[in-house]
Amino acid sequence: MKLQVPFVQLPLVFDAGLLAREIASVNETHWNTHPLGFRGNSALALISPHGNPGDDDLAGPMGPTPWLNSCPYLMQVLSALGTTLGRSRLMKLAGQSEVIAHVDTNYYWRERMRVHIPITTTPDVRFQAGEAEVHMATGECWIFDTWRRHRVVNDNNRERIHLVVDTVGGDGLWELIATGRSQSRTSIGWTPRLVDFDPAGPTPMLDYESVNVPLVMSPWEIREHLVFMLGEVIPDGRLPAIQQTLLGFSRRWHALWSCHGEGREGWPRYRALLDETQASLIEQGINEIGLRNEVGLMFALRSCVFDFALADQDEVILSSRKDPHGSRSMPGDAAVGTESTSNPDAAFDRPVFIVSPPRSGSTLLFETLAQAPGVHTIGDESHSLIEGIPALSPSHRGHTSNRLLAADASAAVISELREKFHARLKDRELRPANRNVPARMLEKTPKNALRIPFLRSIFPDARFIFLYRDPRQVLGSMMDGWQSGDFEMYPNLPGWTGPAWSFLLTPGWQELIGKDIVEIVARQWQTTMNTVLDDLQMLPTDQWIAVDYAQFLDNPQSEISRLCQWANWNWDRSLGRKLPLSRYTMTAPDPEKWRRHAGQIEPWLPVIQPTIDRALSMFENRSA
Repeated sequence: MKLQVPFVQLPLVFDAGLLAREIASVNETHWNTHPLGFRGNSALALISPHGNPGDDDLAGPMGPTPWLNSCPYLMQVLSALGTTLGRSRLMKLAGQSEVIAHVDTNYYWRERMRVHIPITTTPDVRFQAGEAEVHMATGECWIFDTWRRHRVVNDNNRERIHLVVDTVGGDGLWELIATGRSQSRTSIGWTPRLVDFDPAGPTPMLDYESVNVPLVMSPWEIREHLVFMLGEVIPDGRLPAIQQTLLGFSRRWHALWSCHGEGREGWPRYRALLDETQASLIEQGINEIGLRNEVGLMFALRSCVFDFALADQDEVILSSRKDPHGSRSMPGDAAVGTESTSNPDAAFDRPVFIVSPPRSGSTLLFETLAQAPGVHTIGDESHSLIEGIPALSPSHRGHTSNRLLAADASAAVISELREKFHARLKDRELRPANRNVPARMLEKTPKNALRIPFLRSIFPDARFIFLYRDPRQVLGSMMDGWQSGDFEMYPNLPGWTGPAWSFLLTPGWQELIGKDIVEIVARQWQTTMNTVLDDLQMLPTDQWIAVDYAQFLDNPQSEISRLCQWANWNWDRSLGRKLPLSRYTMTAPDPEKWRRHAGQIEPWLPVIQPTIDRALSMFENRSA
């Protein structure tokens, strides 16, 4: 929810020590890694659809999990908020980890606040929203503006645990907010009220969400979202035409609503209007228009309106309302064009991995391909899924490198990794993968460029997209990444004396101790690229394809269509000439941006030229 200020501290304080002791009684095995795979992030479900602790969805009637019912003071804390409770969790951030900068654009958070109550923390944990930053101390109670780009950084070695509550509000909470304290509000004499544990008190009767995602969005809600989004837009000469298209859309939706309401007989007409409107907006250049919070206008409209206005492509909502114990997916969810009946793998059907050195544009390619119908992803990179298995963690392997071979794929590792991946798969509508149909999975993590033999052992019919980008651009971006500190991967790498190690850990990294940043990134790129090329040469030619990042940017529609045809996926969206920024973009794209480091990079080009020539040769042979 957008607030008038970045942070508001509510006038409540809780016994953080008692909360910490209470939650310590819950076995660590019940904590789940972040659904998008963010390193160091994990959560324990307290309120979830139907009280199922394994269900991280946002849709469906919410209820308490067994972990909440086992924590009486935690229930009293929630009761003190005086609000209707949505999905709520304990969220853990490991030492030297972060929650990466992002904006909550999803429909669920458009009208929901996030209440944070720190249980264990240190002064080194910083919460940033827009230009503001605070440290939330133990026991305090805060809300913040989720519409601003926000980030959490834990620079301490100790873990941080917050109680995080999603809520539309309630009488009690609104009163607390009205008497809360912001950074810009005078706070003389302001003192929060201590909420002690009442051991003799009755079990609180909490209010839980039962309605949270529409079957068919009402025209009044549609109109409110559109007005809000247009009020957030950065001025652009194309806006008048786009505003007219959106006005026509809202009027036509109102007419359909008056005729059909939520009736299924009207759903095909609603769907046709949604598809027609989105195609028209793309033709008008909406993908090149941004909001003040650095999110693309079209991305925000899809996240909040177009993907949630009609539930015809989200049968999970219907099933969760009807049967709390039934399947989370419906028959017929398989990707069109797959031949699942002949696929010997009962869980995965030809999973696709994007492989490239870091900063090659793999995030943008991944985010675009993830919009293909029927394709499932874990949402982000797989660092925690793979390295969360002790046998695969660099710390348990002498920090040799991120290289993994077929010999590293024991039967236990294969079983655990396949289950972890499948449990987190969701399609573009956030529906979980159907256990009865082999999943078409897309995955990208730069470290996987060093793991092709290992991945083939885990997924025998895996296929690979080799992404090539001008190495001058890659080296420049990697230098920026090292210098920013935003891509630190192993901050306490034994024996390393330079800045915290960033990006993937390449074989032979010890030889780079004491070297300049430019030599480090040049060797990282060269080692990674040679490893990828060696491994791809061992594969049958039909199991990998190449794509040039520059060509992808110049003609995204053509390149995505080509890749989807190769992968046997459908593609049903029109891409504009300019794609939205990827989530890890540091500064505005510019093919000449590397020249800021030209004096350092150019002397290294002759050194890596043999690898460049080899990559281009393979690319030319396998790009079609």
